[in-house]
Amino acid sequence: MGRVIRGSRKGKSLIFTSKTRLRKGAVKLRAVDYAERSGYMKGLVKKIIHDPGRGAPLAEVVFHDPYRYKLKKELWVAVEGAHTGQFVYCGAKAQLAVGNVLPLAKMPEGTVMSMCEEKASDRGRFARAGGTSCMVVGHSDDGSKTRIRLPSGTRKSIPSTCRAIVGIVAGGGRMDKPVLKAGNNFHKYRVKRNSWPKVRGSAMNPVEHPHGGGNHQHVGHPTTVSRASVPGQKVGLIAARRTGLLKGGQKLKK
Repeated sequence: MGRVIRGSRKGKSLIFTSKTRLRKGAVKLRAVDYAERSGYMKGLVKKIIHDPGRGAPLAEVVFHDPYRYKLKKELWVAVEGAHTGQFVYCGAKAQLAVGNVLPLAKMPEGTVMSMCEEKASDRGRFARAGGTSCMVVGHSDDGSKTRIRLPSGTRKSIPSTCRAIVGIVAGGGRMDKPVLKAGNNFHKYRVKRNSWPKVRGSAMNPVEHPHGGGNHQHVGHPTTVSRASVPGQKVGLIAARRTGLLKGGQKLKK
């Protein structure tokens, strides 16, 4: 009987959960209401703050509650060019300006936006990491669907009622600077979660990993493993359809 491998321990253990105590809160767009659907709401960027474990800065935006005498705070990812004291507008009638939130139906083709919703009123799913953005590729003839290009380059059709912030997420270019030393990685992952340093399977003993053991570090069998294999076996390329390098240029669809 071997030891429980790291991949299996991650599901159950609290050691590998993310470090959330100092995080600033859930980052979401405003909940959709009548004011946003039929007009617009004006908000004020109060402050731009750092969120531990997140590359992008956050903006704290304050709105008047449309129904009660009070203020509502929202946390958004800050877009490039946003600043404290800036007024931002949310809604179908808002202008196309950096920092404003409007439905994709109101954005012309080629608009660069971030914090885009996947389903209407889910409050932002795509392009939330530092320096990322989506682009409006086109609208369907009946205006119900909008085709967008995701940060990965994939195209996706989503409902035109989905909202997004105009502009690209701030904090880009973070990966351009080399890490240089292990201590920098230590501090980076300390605030994220326990996922570093990672010991290779082939560097372990046979009791700890299917790739462990043997004279010289080698796996000794194919690294592809079936979808139906038991949890202690499921390491490597799980249910791989193909392996190896991607050869040949990508053919553009006419």
